[in-house]
Amino acid sequence: LDKPSSGKVYINGKEIYSMSEKELSKFRRTNIGFIFQFFNLIPILSIEENIKLPILMDGRKVDEDYFNEIIETLGLTDRKRHLPGEVSGGQQQRASIARALITKPSIIFADEPTGNLDSKNSEEVMDLLTMSIKKYNQTLVMITHDPKIAERADRIITISDGEISGDRRTH
Repeated sequence: LDKPSSGKVYINGKEIYSMSEKELSKFRRTNIGFIFQFFNLIPILSIEENIKLPILMDGRKVDEDYFNEIIETLGLTDRKRHLPGEVSGGQQQRASIARALITKPSIIFADEPTGNLDSKNSEEVMDLLTMSIKKYNQTLVMITHDPKIAERADRIITISDGEISGDRRTH
């Protein structure tokens, strides 16, 4: 996360840039889920290990029921023991999404979460994200170029040439 040039950033009532780097790193792992456009999976870890990594790094116990629910919903159950290079790009993207959700974060930043998926998998991913944000009272900040996906949001902010050019509520 970039530091702002002015002002303060609060998440869950905590001013995050007054934290030490170590505190901020732990805060990110436990409170923020990142879905990257290009997956950022660790190639020598299995899909399962990649998904569980944020929890294991903190020495916490994985909620296996929740893990199984996520991978089943995302169609990764039979791929969890594979390395990222052994699965399709769409499966890697879904593993990246699972990793972002496994900690039940307060806020999820998603950069083109459906960009590498077909329409069926895109809908399933958006259904899972929608379920997650409702069930766990999460905030989703998503970047997308897909108008159909954008319409599923409660609010759409349009940026053109680096400036906000639109801001509307959808529901």
